[in-house]
Amino acid sequence: MPGPNRGVPEKSKNFGAAITRLIKELKKYRVKIIISTTVAILSTIIAIISPSFLSDLTDTISAGLANKIDFSAVWKFVLIIVVLYIISTIFEIIESFLMTDVANGFARDLRTRISKKINRLPLKFFDKNQIGDTLSRVTNDVDTLAQSLSDSLASIVVNILMLVGVAVMMFVTSPILAITAIVSGVLGLFFVAIVLSRSQKYFSMRQKELGKINSHIEEIYSGLNVVRVYNAKAEASKEFDYLNKRVYDANRKSQFLSGLMPPMMHFIGNLGYVAVCVVGAILVTHHAITFGVIVAFIVYVRMFTRPLTQIAQSLNLLQSSAAAAERVFEFLDEKEMPKETAPAYLVRDKAKGEIEFKNVHFGYTDDKIIIKDFSAKALPGQKIAIVGPTGAGKTTMVNLLMKFYDINSGDILIDGISIHDLSRENIHELFTMVLQDTWLFSGSLKDNIIYNHTHVSDAEINKVCDTVGLTHFIKTLPKGINSKISDNDSVSAGQRQLITIARGMIKDAPFLILDEATSNVDTRTEELVQKAMDKLMTGRTSFIIAHRLSTIKNADLILVMKDGNIVETGTHQKLLAKNGFYAELYNSQFKH
Repeated sequence: MPGPNRGVPEKSKNFGAAITRLIKELKKYRVKIIISTTVAILSTIIAIISPSFLSDLTDTISAGLANKIDFSAVWKFVLIIVVLYIISTIFEIIESFLMTDVANGFARDLRTRISKKINRLPLKFFDKNQIGDTLSRVTNDVDTLAQSLSDSLASIVVNILMLVGVAVMMFVTSPILAITAIVSGVLGLFFVAIVLSRSQKYFSMRQKELGKINSHIEEIYSGLNVVRVYNAKAEASKEFDYLNKRVYDANRKSQFLSGLMPPMMHFIGNLGYVAVCVVGAILVTHHAITFGVIVAFIVYVRMFTRPLTQIAQSLNLLQSSAAAAERVFEFLDEKEMPKETAPAYLVRDKAKGEIEFKNVHFGYTDDKIIIKDFSAKALPGQKIAIVGPTGAGKTTMVNLLMKFYDINSGDILIDGISIHDLSRENIHELFTMVLQDTWLFSGSLKDNIIYNHTHVSDAEINKVCDTVGLTHFIKTLPKGINSKISDNDSVSAGQRQLITIARGMIKDAPFLILDEATSNVDTRTEELVQKAMDKLMTGRTSFIIAHRLSTIKNADLILVMKDGNIVETGTHQKLLAKNGFYAELYNSQFKH
Protein backbone atom coordinates (compact mmCIF):
# COMPACT_ATOMS: atom_id res chain seq x y z
CA MET A 1 0.00 0.00 0.00
CA PRO A 2 1.10 3.62 -0.43
CA GLY A 3 3.92 4.60 1.85
CA PRO A 4 4.46 8.04 3.36
CA ASN A 5 6.88 9.22 0.66
CA ARG A 6 5.41 7.59 -2.44
CA GLY A 7 3.72 10.81 -3.57
CA VAL A 8 7.00 12.69 -3.85
CA PRO A 9 8.37 12.81 -7.42
CA GLU A 10 11.79 11.30 -7.83
CA LYS A 11 14.48 13.60 -9.16
CA SER A 12 15.84 12.90 -12.58
CA LYS A 13 19.41 11.86 -13.01
CA ASN A 14 21.81 13.90 -15.13
CA PHE A 15 19.92 14.93 -18.29
CA GLY A 16 23.16 15.68 -20.15
CA ALA A 17 24.73 12.34 -19.22
CA ALA A 18 21.68 10.44 -20.49
CA ILE A 19 21.70 12.29 -23.82
CA THR A 20 25.49 11.85 -24.16
CA ARG A 21 25.13 8.10 -23.60
CA LEU A 22 22.29 8.00 -26.12
CA ILE A 23 24.42 9.73 -28.77
CA LYS A 24 27.26 7.29 -28.07
CA GLU A 25 24.91 4.33 -28.49
CA LEU A 26 23.85 5.67 -31.89
CA LYS A 27 27.38 5.37 -33.29
CA LYS A 28 26.34 2.37 -35.40
CA TYR A 29 23.91 4.60 -37.32
CA ARG A 30 26.39 7.44 -37.74
CA VAL A 31 26.41 7.30 -41.57
CA LYS A 32 22.62 7.41 -41.91
CA ILE A 33 22.39 10.19 -39.34
CA ILE A 34 25.05 12.23 -41.15
CA ILE A 35 23.30 11.75 -44.51
CA SER A 36 19.93 12.59 -42.99
CA THR A 37 21.30 15.70 -41.26
CA THR A 38 23.11 16.81 -44.43
CA VAL A 39 19.95 16.46 -46.51
CA ALA A 40 18.01 18.35 -43.83
CA ILE A 41 20.63 21.10 -43.82
CA LEU A 42 20.39 21.45 -47.61
CA SER A 43 16.61 21.69 -47.29
CA THR A 44 17.06 24.35 -44.63
CA ILE A 45 19.48 26.38 -46.76
CA ILE A 46 16.93 26.34 -49.59
CA ALA A 47 14.25 27.50 -47.17
CA ILE A 48 16.52 30.32 -45.95
CA ILE A 49 17.31 31.72 -49.41
CA SER A 50 13.78 31.36 -50.77
CA PRO A 51 12.42 34.59 -49.17
CA SER A 52 15.02 36.68 -51.02
CA PHE A 53 13.52 35.51 -54.33
CA LEU A 54 10.05 36.14 -52.91
CA SER A 55 11.17 39.66 -52.03
CA ASP A 56 12.48 40.21 -55.59
CA LEU A 57 9.19 38.84 -57.00
CA THR A 58 7.18 41.24 -54.81
CA ASP A 59 9.34 44.24 -55.78
CA THR A 60 9.05 43.34 -59.48
CA ILE A 61 5.24 43.19 -59.26
CA SER A 62 5.13 46.35 -57.12
CA ALA A 63 7.29 48.30 -59.60
CA GLY A 64 5.20 47.03 -62.51
CA LEU A 65 1.97 48.31 -60.97
CA ALA A 66 3.10 51.90 -61.59
CA ASN A 67 4.23 51.22 -65.17
CA LYS A 68 4.09 47.79 -66.81
CA ILE A 69 4.61 44.41 -65.15
CA ASP A 70 7.57 42.46 -66.53
CA PHE A 71 5.87 39.05 -66.75
CA SER A 72 9.04 37.34 -68.02
CA ALA A 73 10.84 38.38 -64.82
CA VAL A 74 7.80 37.42 -62.72
CA TRP A 75 7.62 33.93 -64.24
CA LYS A 76 11.38 33.50 -63.81
CA PHE A 77 11.12 34.20 -60.08
CA VAL A 78 8.01 32.00 -59.77
CA LEU A 79 9.81 29.12 -61.49
CA ILE A 80 12.86 29.50 -59.25
CA ILE A 81 10.72 29.57 -56.10
CA VAL A 82 8.64 26.51 -57.17
CA VAL A 83 11.76 24.50 -58.07
CA LEU A 84 13.38 25.40 -54.73
CA TYR A 85 10.25 24.33 -52.83
CA ILE A 86 10.05 21.03 -54.73
CA ILE A 87 13.72 20.25 -54.02
CA SER A 88 13.23 21.20 -50.36
CA THR A 89 10.21 18.89 -50.10
CA ILE A 90 12.15 15.96 -51.63
CA PHE A 91 14.99 16.54 -49.14
CA GLU A 92 12.53 16.58 -46.22
CA ILE A 93 11.02 13.26 -47.37
CA ILE A 94 14.49 11.67 -47.59
CA GLU A 95 15.42 13.01 -44.14
CA SER A 96 12.18 11.71 -42.62
CA PHE A 97 12.66 8.26 -44.18
CA LEU A 98 16.26 7.96 -42.95
CA MET A 99 15.47 9.08 -39.39
CA THR A 100 12.49 6.73 -39.18
CA ASP A 101 14.80 3.90 -40.26
CA VAL A 102 17.41 4.93 -37.67
CA ALA A 103 14.87 5.19 -34.85
CA ASN A 104 13.23 1.83 -35.54
CA GLY A 105 16.56 0.10 -36.16
CA PHE A 106 17.91 1.45 -32.86
CA ALA A 107 14.77 0.28 -31.05
CA ARG A 108 15.14 -3.18 -32.63
CA ASP A 109 18.79 -3.36 -31.53
CA LEU A 110 17.91 -2.25 -28.00
CA ARG A 111 15.26 -4.96 -27.68
CA THR A 112 17.75 -7.54 -28.97
CA ARG A 113 20.36 -6.39 -26.45
CA ILE A 114 17.80 -6.46 -23.64
CA SER A 115 16.73 -9.98 -24.66
CA LYS A 116 20.34 -11.18 -24.57
CA LYS A 117 20.98 -9.25 -21.37
CA ILE A 118 18.15 -11.07 -19.61
CA ASN A 119 19.91 -14.39 -20.26
CA ARG A 120 23.14 -13.03 -18.76
CA LEU A 121 21.61 -11.63 -15.58
CA PRO A 122 21.83 -13.62 -12.34
CA LEU A 123 18.61 -14.88 -10.79
CA LYS A 124 19.09 -12.50 -7.86
CA PHE A 125 18.26 -9.61 -10.22
CA PHE A 126 14.80 -11.08 -10.84
CA ASP A 127 14.44 -11.81 -7.12
CA LYS A 128 14.65 -8.09 -6.31
CA ASN A 129 13.01 -6.54 -9.41
CA GLN A 130 9.38 -6.75 -10.45
CA ILE A 131 8.61 -8.46 -13.75
CA GLY A 132 6.20 -5.74 -14.83
CA ASP A 133 8.84 -3.03 -14.40
CA THR A 134 11.32 -5.00 -16.52
CA LEU A 135 8.65 -5.49 -19.21
CA SER A 136 7.93 -1.76 -19.14
CA ARG A 137 11.58 -1.02 -19.92
CA VAL A 138 11.45 -3.38 -22.90
CA THR A 139 8.18 -1.94 -24.26
CA ASN A 140 7.27 1.58 -23.04
CA ASP A 141 10.79 2.95 -22.59
CA VAL A 142 12.19 1.58 -25.85
CA ASP A 143 9.12 2.83 -27.76
CA THR A 144 9.52 6.27 -26.19
CA LEU A 145 13.14 6.35 -27.32
CA ALA A 146 12.23 5.36 -30.87
CA GLN A 147 9.49 7.98 -31.19
CA SER A 148 11.69 10.71 -29.73
CA LEU A 149 14.64 9.90 -31.98
CA SER A 150 12.48 9.89 -35.08
CA ASP A 151 11.04 13.32 -34.28
CA SER A 152 13.83 15.20 -32.55
CA LEU A 153 17.40 14.11 -33.34
CA ALA A 154 17.98 15.79 -36.71
CA SER A 155 15.30 18.38 -35.97
CA ILE A 156 17.39 20.10 -33.31
CA VAL A 157 20.44 20.46 -35.57
CA VAL A 158 18.36 21.66 -38.52
CA ASN A 159 16.38 24.17 -36.48
CA ILE A 160 19.50 25.61 -34.86
CA LEU A 161 20.93 26.06 -38.36
CA MET A 162 17.63 27.62 -39.44
CA LEU A 163 17.80 30.11 -36.55
CA VAL A 164 21.37 31.13 -37.36
CA GLY A 165 20.80 31.27 -41.13
CA VAL A 166 17.59 33.26 -40.88
CA ALA A 167 19.19 35.66 -38.40
CA VAL A 168 22.08 36.28 -40.82
CA MET A 169 19.72 36.84 -43.76
CA MET A 170 17.60 39.21 -41.71
CA PHE A 171 20.62 41.33 -40.71
CA VAL A 172 21.83 41.36 -44.31
CA THR A 173 18.39 42.50 -45.50
CA SER A 174 17.54 45.01 -42.74
CA PRO A 175 19.38 45.23 -39.39
CA ILE A 176 16.61 47.28 -37.77
CA LEU A 177 13.86 44.78 -38.67
CA ALA A 178 16.22 41.94 -37.72
CA ILE A 179 16.64 43.32 -34.18
CA THR A 180 12.87 43.81 -33.96
CA ALA A 181 12.19 40.17 -34.89
CA ILE A 182 14.98 38.64 -32.79
CA VAL A 183 13.99 40.39 -29.55
CA SER A 184 10.72 38.42 -29.51
CA GLY A 185 12.67 35.20 -30.19
CA VAL A 186 14.97 35.82 -27.23
CA LEU A 187 11.91 36.13 -24.99
CA GLY A 188 10.81 32.72 -26.27
CA LEU A 189 14.19 31.10 -25.48
CA PHE A 190 14.07 32.53 -21.96
CA PHE A 191 10.63 30.98 -21.47
CA VAL A 192 11.80 27.60 -22.83
CA ALA A 193 14.74 27.52 -20.40
CA ILE A 194 12.42 28.10 -17.42
CA VAL A 195 9.96 25.40 -18.50
CA LEU A 196 12.69 22.80 -19.19
CA SER A 197 14.23 23.32 -15.76
CA ARG A 198 10.89 22.48 -14.12
CA SER A 199 9.49 19.71 -16.31
CA GLN A 200 12.31 17.13 -16.57
CA LYS A 201 11.67 15.53 -13.18
CA TYR A 202 8.07 14.80 -14.21
CA PHE A 203 9.16 13.05 -17.42
CA SER A 204 11.41 10.78 -15.34
CA MET A 205 8.61 10.25 -12.84
CA ARG A 206 6.21 9.29 -15.67
CA GLN A 207 8.48 6.48 -16.94
CA LYS A 208 9.00 5.13 -13.41
CA GLU A 209 5.30 5.22 -12.60
CA LEU A 210 4.47 3.40 -15.86
CA GLY A 211 6.84 0.64 -14.72
CA LYS A 212 5.10 0.44 -11.33
CA ILE A 213 1.58 0.26 -12.72
CA ASN A 214 2.65 -2.39 -15.26
CA SER A 215 4.12 -4.43 -12.40
CA HIS A 216 0.88 -4.16 -10.44
CA ILE A 217 -1.25 -5.17 -13.45
CA GLU A 218 1.02 -8.15 -14.18
CA GLU A 219 0.85 -9.31 -10.53
CA ILE A 220 -2.93 -9.00 -10.27
CA TYR A 221 -3.57 -10.62 -13.65
CA SER A 222 -1.28 -13.59 -12.94
CA GLY A 223 -2.86 -14.08 -9.49
CA LEU A 224 -6.44 -13.23 -10.45
CA ASN A 225 -7.91 -16.39 -8.92
CA VAL A 226 -6.25 -15.64 -5.59
CA VAL A 227 -7.53 -12.06 -5.68
CA ARG A 228 -11.07 -13.32 -6.24
CA VAL A 229 -10.91 -16.11 -3.66
CA TYR A 230 -9.78 -13.68 -0.96
CA ASN A 231 -12.25 -11.00 -2.06
CA ALA A 232 -9.34 -8.62 -2.53
CA LYS A 233 -10.80 -6.91 -5.57
CA ALA A 234 -11.39 -3.67 -3.65
CA GLU A 235 -7.86 -3.67 -2.24
CA ALA A 236 -6.32 -4.39 -5.67
CA SER A 237 -8.51 -1.70 -7.27
CA LYS A 238 -7.50 0.78 -4.58
CA GLU A 239 -3.81 0.18 -5.25
CA PHE A 240 -4.42 0.38 -9.00
CA ASP A 241 -6.30 3.67 -8.60
CA TYR A 242 -3.42 5.06 -6.55
CA LEU A 243 -0.80 4.03 -9.13
CA ASN A 244 -3.03 5.17 -11.99
CA LYS A 245 -3.37 8.59 -10.36
CA ARG A 246 0.42 8.76 -10.03
CA VAL A 247 0.77 8.11 -13.77
CA TYR A 248 -1.99 10.65 -14.44
CA ASP A 249 -0.32 13.32 -12.28
CA ALA A 250 3.10 12.75 -13.84
CA ASN A 251 1.62 12.87 -17.35
CA ARG A 252 -0.49 15.93 -16.58
CA LYS A 253 2.37 17.92 -15.08
CA SER A 254 4.94 16.97 -17.71
CA GLN A 255 2.55 17.51 -20.63
CA PHE A 256 1.17 20.75 -19.18
CA LEU A 257 4.60 22.30 -18.67
CA SER A 258 5.92 21.16 -22.04
CA GLY A 259 2.60 22.08 -23.66
CA LEU A 260 3.06 25.69 -22.57
CA MET A 261 5.94 26.12 -25.00
CA PRO A 262 4.21 25.89 -28.43
CA PRO A 263 1.34 28.36 -27.68
CA MET A 264 3.76 30.80 -26.08
CA MET A 265 6.04 30.55 -29.10
CA HIS A 266 3.04 31.13 -31.39
CA PHE A 267 2.14 34.21 -29.36
CA ILE A 268 5.69 35.51 -29.61
CA GLY A 269 5.68 34.80 -33.36
CA ASN A 270 2.45 36.71 -33.85
CA LEU A 271 3.88 39.54 -31.77
CA GLY A 272 6.88 39.50 -34.11
CA TYR A 273 4.57 39.83 -37.15
CA VAL A 274 2.95 42.91 -35.63
CA ALA A 275 6.30 44.46 -34.70
CA VAL A 276 7.75 43.85 -38.19
CA CYS A 277 4.68 45.35 -39.89
CA VAL A 278 4.71 48.47 -37.69
CA VAL A 279 8.47 49.09 -37.86
CA GLY A 280 8.54 48.07 -41.56
CA ALA A 281 5.78 50.55 -42.40
CA ILE A 282 7.73 53.35 -40.73
CA LEU A 283 10.89 52.38 -42.66
CA VAL A 284 8.97 52.23 -45.98
CA THR A 285 7.58 55.73 -45.43
CA HIS A 286 11.14 56.93 -44.92
CA HIS A 287 12.23 55.03 -48.08
CA ALA A 288 14.72 53.00 -45.98
CA ILE A 289 13.38 49.69 -47.34
CA THR A 290 11.05 48.47 -50.07
CA PHE A 291 7.67 46.79 -49.63
CA GLY A 292 9.23 43.52 -50.77
CA VAL A 293 11.52 43.57 -47.72
CA ILE A 294 8.48 43.63 -45.42
CA VAL A 295 7.02 40.63 -47.26
CA ALA A 296 10.34 38.81 -46.98
CA PHE A 297 10.57 39.65 -43.26
CA ILE A 298 7.07 38.33 -42.57
CA VAL A 299 8.32 35.02 -44.00
CA TYR A 300 11.56 35.34 -42.01
CA VAL A 301 9.64 35.91 -38.77
CA ARG A 302 7.65 32.73 -39.41
CA MET A 303 10.88 30.89 -40.26
CA PHE A 304 12.53 32.27 -37.12
CA THR A 305 9.74 31.45 -34.66
CA ARG A 306 8.94 28.04 -36.19
CA PRO A 307 12.36 26.54 -35.35
CA LEU A 308 12.07 28.00 -31.86
CA THR A 309 8.74 26.17 -31.46
CA GLN A 310 10.16 22.98 -32.96
CA ILE A 311 13.27 23.19 -30.76
CA ALA A 312 10.95 23.52 -27.77
CA GLN A 313 9.00 20.45 -28.91
CA SER A 314 12.21 18.56 -29.62
CA LEU A 315 13.56 19.38 -26.18
CA ASN A 316 10.25 18.16 -24.80
CA LEU A 317 10.76 14.86 -26.62
CA LEU A 318 14.40 14.74 -25.52
CA GLN A 319 13.26 14.95 -21.92
CA SER A 320 11.13 11.86 -22.49
CA SER A 321 14.11 10.25 -24.25
CA ALA A 322 16.43 11.05 -21.35
CA ALA A 323 14.01 9.60 -18.81
CA ALA A 324 13.48 6.44 -20.91
CA ALA A 325 17.20 6.16 -21.72
CA GLU A 326 18.10 6.28 -18.03
CA ARG A 327 15.89 3.26 -17.36
CA VAL A 328 16.94 1.29 -20.44
CA PHE A 329 20.68 1.89 -19.96
CA GLU A 330 20.35 1.27 -16.23
CA PHE A 331 19.03 -2.18 -17.13
CA LEU A 332 21.74 -2.80 -19.75
CA ASP A 333 24.40 -1.77 -17.19
CA GLU A 334 23.17 -4.23 -14.55
CA LYS A 335 25.86 -6.53 -13.22
CA GLU A 336 25.92 -9.76 -15.20
CA MET A 337 26.87 -13.24 -14.19
CA PRO A 338 30.67 -13.46 -14.23
CA LYS A 339 32.12 -14.59 -17.53
CA GLU A 340 33.09 -18.20 -17.41
CA THR A 341 36.39 -19.73 -18.31
CA ALA A 342 35.38 -23.33 -18.73
CA PRO A 343 38.54 -25.42 -19.13
CA ALA A 344 36.53 -28.62 -18.90
CA TYR A 345 33.62 -30.01 -20.87
CA LEU A 346 31.55 -33.03 -19.90
CA VAL A 347 30.03 -34.86 -22.85
CA ARG A 348 26.44 -35.75 -22.06
CA ASP A 349 26.56 -39.26 -23.52
CA LYS A 350 29.75 -40.07 -21.59
CA ALA A 351 28.67 -38.78 -18.17
CA LYS A 352 29.04 -41.40 -15.44
CA GLY A 353 26.53 -39.83 -13.06
CA GLU A 354 28.48 -39.08 -9.87
CA ILE A 355 27.80 -35.86 -7.96
CA GLU A 356 29.47 -34.72 -4.75
CA PHE A 357 28.78 -31.68 -2.55
CA LYS A 358 31.87 -30.73 -0.55
CA ASN A 359 31.49 -28.33 2.39
CA VAL A 360 29.12 -26.03 0.47
CA HIS A 361 28.29 -22.65 2.01
CA PHE A 362 25.80 -20.28 0.39
CA GLY A 363 23.68 -17.23 1.16
CA TYR A 364 21.55 -15.01 -1.05
CA THR A 365 23.28 -12.15 0.77
CA ASP A 366 26.75 -12.27 2.35
CA ASP A 367 25.40 -11.52 5.82
CA LYS A 368 22.79 -14.31 5.76
CA ILE A 369 24.22 -17.77 5.05
CA ILE A 370 21.43 -20.34 4.65
CA ILE A 371 23.44 -23.39 3.47
CA LYS A 372 26.09 -24.23 6.02
CA ASP A 373 28.80 -26.81 5.37
CA PHE A 374 26.62 -29.06 3.19
CA SER A 375 28.31 -32.31 2.14
CA ALA A 376 26.78 -35.27 0.31
CA LYS A 377 27.64 -37.75 -2.42
CA ALA A 378 25.43 -39.34 -5.07
CA LEU A 379 26.75 -42.40 -6.88
CA PRO A 380 25.96 -43.17 -10.53
CA GLY A 381 22.38 -44.31 -11.04
CA GLN A 382 21.31 -43.57 -7.47
CA LYS A 383 17.96 -42.08 -6.62
CA ILE A 384 18.57 -39.33 -4.05
CA ALA A 385 15.65 -37.78 -2.20
CA ILE A 386 15.99 -34.43 -0.45
CA VAL A 387 13.39 -33.80 2.24
CA GLY A 388 12.83 -31.34 5.02
CA PRO A 389 10.51 -28.59 6.21
CA THR A 390 9.80 -25.47 4.17
CA GLY A 391 12.83 -23.17 4.14
CA ALA A 392 15.31 -25.93 4.90
CA GLY A 393 17.26 -25.22 1.68
CA LYS A 394 16.13 -28.10 -0.53
CA THR A 395 15.40 -26.08 -3.70
CA THR A 396 18.41 -23.87 -2.99
CA MET A 397 20.69 -26.93 -3.22
CA VAL A 398 19.23 -27.80 -6.62
CA ASN A 399 19.71 -24.19 -7.79
CA LEU A 400 23.35 -24.38 -6.75
CA LEU A 401 23.77 -27.70 -8.54
CA MET A 402 22.34 -26.15 -11.72
CA LYS A 403 24.68 -23.15 -11.24
CA PHE A 404 21.78 -20.72 -11.12
CA TYR A 405 23.65 -19.18 -8.18
CA ASP A 406 27.36 -19.27 -7.36
CA ILE A 407 28.32 -20.89 -4.06
CA ASN A 408 30.15 -18.79 -1.45
CA SER A 409 32.64 -21.50 -0.58
CA GLY A 410 33.15 -25.22 -0.96
CA ASP A 411 32.65 -27.09 -4.21
CA ILE A 412 30.28 -29.29 -6.20
CA LEU A 413 31.81 -32.03 -8.35
CA ILE A 414 30.13 -33.66 -11.35
CA ASP A 415 32.00 -36.83 -12.33
CA GLY A 416 34.94 -35.44 -10.35
CA ILE A 417 34.94 -32.12 -12.25
CA SER A 418 34.29 -28.90 -10.33
CA ILE A 419 31.29 -26.89 -11.51
CA HIS A 420 33.65 -23.91 -11.50
CA ASP A 421 35.38 -25.56 -14.47
CA LEU A 422 32.15 -26.29 -16.36
CA SER A 423 30.05 -23.73 -18.19
CA ARG A 424 26.42 -23.20 -17.22
CA GLU A 425 25.32 -24.31 -20.68
CA ASN A 426 27.26 -27.56 -20.31
CA ILE A 427 25.73 -28.22 -16.88
CA HIS A 428 22.22 -27.51 -18.16
CA GLU A 429 22.79 -30.00 -21.00
CA LEU A 430 23.43 -32.70 -18.40
CA PHE A 431 20.20 -32.22 -16.44
CA THR A 432 16.54 -32.76 -17.01
CA MET A 433 14.59 -30.61 -14.59
CA VAL A 434 10.87 -30.93 -13.84
CA LEU A 435 9.53 -28.27 -11.48
CA GLN A 436 6.39 -27.84 -9.45
CA ASP A 437 5.59 -24.65 -11.38
CA THR A 438 4.53 -25.52 -14.91
CA TRP A 439 5.08 -23.39 -18.00
CA LEU A 440 3.46 -23.69 -21.42
CA PHE A 441 3.89 -21.32 -24.34
CA SER A 442 1.45 -20.51 -27.14
CA GLY A 443 1.97 -23.19 -29.76
CA SER A 444 1.04 -26.76 -30.50
CA LEU A 445 1.15 -29.50 -27.89
CA LYS A 446 3.93 -31.11 -29.94
CA ASP A 447 6.00 -27.91 -29.85
CA ASN A 448 5.59 -27.70 -26.07
CA ILE A 449 6.77 -31.26 -25.58
CA ILE A 450 9.82 -31.17 -27.91
CA TYR A 451 10.77 -27.66 -26.74
CA ASN A 452 14.21 -26.69 -28.11
CA HIS A 453 14.78 -30.14 -29.62
CA THR A 454 14.77 -31.11 -33.26
CA HIS A 455 14.40 -34.36 -35.18
CA VAL A 456 11.94 -35.85 -32.69
CA SER A 457 9.46 -38.12 -34.45
CA ASP A 458 5.74 -38.30 -33.72
CA ALA A 459 6.24 -41.94 -32.73
CA GLU A 460 8.70 -40.92 -29.99
CA ILE A 461 6.32 -38.23 -28.77
CA ASN A 462 3.38 -40.62 -28.69
CA LYS A 463 5.45 -43.17 -26.78
CA VAL A 464 6.45 -40.62 -24.14
CA CYS A 465 2.88 -39.31 -23.87
CA ASP A 466 1.61 -42.85 -23.41
CA THR A 467 4.22 -43.45 -20.72
CA VAL A 468 3.20 -40.41 -18.64
CA GLY A 469 -0.53 -40.87 -19.22
CA LEU A 470 -1.22 -38.05 -21.69
CA THR A 471 -2.78 -40.21 -24.41
CA HIS A 472 -6.38 -39.76 -23.25
CA PHE A 473 -5.93 -35.96 -23.08
CA ILE A 474 -4.45 -35.91 -26.59
CA LYS A 475 -7.44 -37.84 -27.97
CA THR A 476 -9.77 -35.11 -26.65
CA LEU A 477 -7.95 -32.44 -28.69
CA PRO A 478 -9.26 -31.64 -32.20
CA LYS A 479 -5.89 -32.07 -33.92
CA GLY A 480 -4.14 -34.38 -31.46
CA ILE A 481 -0.55 -33.44 -30.69
CA ASN A 482 -0.73 -30.71 -33.34
CA SER A 483 -3.49 -28.84 -31.50
CA LYS A 484 -2.69 -25.30 -30.36
CA ILE A 485 -2.55 -24.75 -26.60
CA SER A 486 -1.21 -22.12 -24.20
CA ASP A 487 -0.83 -21.59 -20.48
CA ASN A 488 -4.07 -19.58 -20.54
CA ASP A 489 -6.16 -22.38 -22.04
CA SER A 490 -8.43 -24.57 -19.95
CA VAL A 491 -5.72 -27.17 -19.39
CA SER A 492 -5.83 -28.55 -15.86
CA ALA A 493 -2.89 -28.20 -13.50
CA GLY A 494 -2.34 -31.96 -13.66
CA GLN A 495 -2.35 -32.00 -17.45
CA ARG A 496 0.13 -29.12 -17.56
CA GLN A 497 2.38 -31.04 -15.17
CA LEU A 498 2.19 -34.16 -17.33
CA ILE A 499 3.17 -32.10 -20.39
CA THR A 500 6.25 -30.72 -18.60
CA ILE A 501 7.19 -34.22 -17.45
CA ALA A 502 6.89 -35.46 -21.05
CA ARG A 503 9.11 -32.52 -22.09
CA GLY A 504 11.70 -33.69 -19.57
CA MET A 505 11.57 -37.26 -20.83
CA ILE A 506 12.20 -36.11 -24.41
CA LYS A 507 15.41 -34.37 -23.30
CA ASP A 508 16.80 -37.71 -22.04
CA ALA A 509 19.70 -36.22 -20.02
CA PRO A 510 21.94 -38.31 -17.70
CA PHE A 511 20.91 -36.41 -14.54
CA LEU A 512 17.36 -35.83 -13.38
CA ILE A 513 15.91 -33.29 -10.94
CA LEU A 514 12.30 -33.54 -9.82
CA ASP A 515 11.18 -30.61 -7.65
CA GLU A 516 7.72 -31.58 -6.38
CA ALA A 517 7.00 -32.78 -9.91
CA THR A 518 3.87 -34.74 -8.95
CA SER A 519 2.38 -32.26 -6.48
CA ASN A 520 -0.30 -31.04 -8.91
CA VAL A 521 -1.66 -34.40 -10.04
CA ASP A 522 -4.29 -36.59 -8.43
CA THR A 523 -3.48 -39.81 -6.63
CA ARG A 524 -4.32 -42.08 -9.57
CA THR A 525 -2.34 -39.96 -12.02
CA GLU A 526 0.50 -39.72 -9.51
CA GLU A 527 0.74 -43.50 -9.51
CA LEU A 528 1.03 -43.52 -13.32
CA VAL A 529 3.56 -40.70 -13.28
CA GLN A 530 5.55 -42.38 -10.54
CA LYS A 531 5.87 -45.49 -12.70
CA ALA A 532 6.93 -43.29 -15.61
CA MET A 533 9.45 -41.57 -13.39
CA ASP A 534 10.83 -44.92 -12.26
CA LYS A 535 11.42 -45.84 -15.91
CA LEU A 536 12.96 -42.43 -16.57
CA MET A 537 15.26 -42.69 -13.55
CA THR A 538 16.62 -46.09 -14.55
CA GLY A 539 20.35 -45.72 -15.11
CA ARG A 540 20.29 -42.01 -14.21
CA THR A 541 21.40 -40.16 -11.11
CA SER A 542 18.23 -38.54 -9.84
CA PHE A 543 17.48 -35.89 -7.23
CA ILE A 544 13.93 -35.75 -5.93
CA ILE A 545 12.58 -32.96 -3.76
CA ALA A 546 9.35 -34.08 -2.18
CA HIS A 547 7.05 -33.06 0.65
CA ARG A 548 4.90 -36.17 0.32
CA LEU A 549 7.34 -38.62 1.83
CA SER A 550 5.29 -41.60 0.66
CA THR A 551 6.57 -40.94 -2.88
CA ILE A 552 10.25 -41.44 -2.00
CA LYS A 553 10.12 -44.69 -0.01
CA ASN A 554 12.18 -46.52 -2.64
CA ALA A 555 14.95 -43.88 -2.81
CA ASP A 556 18.50 -45.24 -2.56
CA LEU A 557 19.46 -42.40 -0.24
CA ILE A 558 17.41 -39.81 1.61
CA LEU A 559 19.02 -36.55 2.71
CA VAL A 560 17.08 -34.91 5.53
CA MET A 561 17.72 -31.15 5.66
CA LYS A 562 17.02 -28.66 8.39
CA ASP A 563 18.21 -25.05 8.55
CA GLY A 564 20.62 -25.52 5.64
CA ASN A 565 22.33 -28.62 7.01
CA ILE A 566 21.97 -32.36 6.55
CA VAL A 567 20.75 -33.70 9.86
CA GLU A 568 20.10 -37.32 8.81
CA THR A 569 20.94 -39.63 5.92
CA GLY A 570 19.89 -43.15 5.02
CA THR A 571 17.16 -45.21 3.40
CA HIS A 572 13.50 -44.87 4.32
CA GLN A 573 13.49 -47.91 6.59
CA LYS A 574 16.75 -47.00 8.36
CA LEU A 575 15.60 -43.42 8.99
CA LEU A 576 12.28 -44.62 10.42
CA ALA A 577 14.18 -47.03 12.66
CA LYS A 578 16.27 -44.12 14.01
CA ASN A 579 13.02 -42.48 15.15
CA GLY A 580 14.55 -39.06 14.58
CA PHE A 581 13.61 -35.95 12.63
CA TYR A 582 12.69 -37.87 9.44
CA ALA A 583 10.42 -40.21 11.38
CA GLU A 584 8.76 -37.18 12.94
CA LEU A 585 8.16 -35.64 9.49
CA TYR A 586 6.88 -38.91 8.04
CA ASN A 587 4.52 -39.74 10.89
CA SER A 588 3.13 -36.17 10.96
CA GLN A 589 1.75 -36.68 7.45
CA PHE A 590 -0.45 -39.57 8.60
CA LYS A 591 -1.85 -38.02 11.73
CA HIS A 592 -5.56 -37.28 11.71
